[in-house]
Amino acid sequence: MKTPVEHVPVESPLIAVTGAHKRFPFAWWATRLMLRLAGLRAQYVTAHTGMPQVPVHGIVIGGGDDIEPDHYGGELHPRRRYDVERDRFEIAMIEQALEANLPMLGICRGAQLINVVAGGSLQQDIRPLRRVTSNRRSLRPVKWVDLEPGSRLATGLAVEAVKVNSLHEQAIERLGDGLTIVGRDRDGFVQAIEGRYGFLLGVQWHPEYLFYQRRQRALFRLFEQAVRRNDSHLELHDPQLS
Repeated sequence: MKTPVEHVPVESPLIAVTGAHKRFPFAWWATRLMLRLAGLRAQYVTAHTGMPQVPVHGIVIGGGDDIEPDHYGGELHPRRRYDVERDRFEIAMIEQALEANLPMLGICRGAQLINVVAGGSLQQDIRPLRRVTSNRRSLRPVKWVDLEPGSRLATGLAVEAVKVNSLHEQAIERLGDGLTIVGRDRDGFVQAIEGRYGFLLGVQWHPEYLFYQRRQRALFRLFEQAVRRNDSHLELHDPQLS
């Protein structure tokens, strides 16, 4: 049974950050830095560690392996890597956060998984479909994302377009319920989504690796502001064994 959200002011909110099973990957340290710069504490959690033992004030669903296609009606590919335990763990976390209206940020795979949990689907290989953007994977900014005017993301970053890195070969196809597309690249692939209620932001790029860019730090400040406005915390529970 889920513990109800409680509204308690806090000086340094705690954020649960998900990731791969390996101990403290670089993505975690980069995300932790961005959250710390925004005045937030972070705890790294995986399917192996289980949910945090203390209440959290927001969650970040990190990047990683492809989502198992069974979750959205796709096809299994023998050369793709899937992490069934991680899928199950993060799906449970997302469902609890959505129910409690807890601020949530999804990065790359995380944005895709939020969409899948909301009933959406994914394009499983966009590489043959690209015409303008490159298939080259890069931690550095290599492509432009056009933002939806008036969206929370465009307003918070104070730009109409932002140059981002690219590490993905899949993308959101059918949009999940309660979500809005707020960013596309020059090939038209979805690059950013927002929730219609509360604070929910998913981006297809990796802003944590762009800590030297003011606009990407501003993205994490948007999250921090939402956490403080929400002024609540949630005790997360591990998924039940089926």
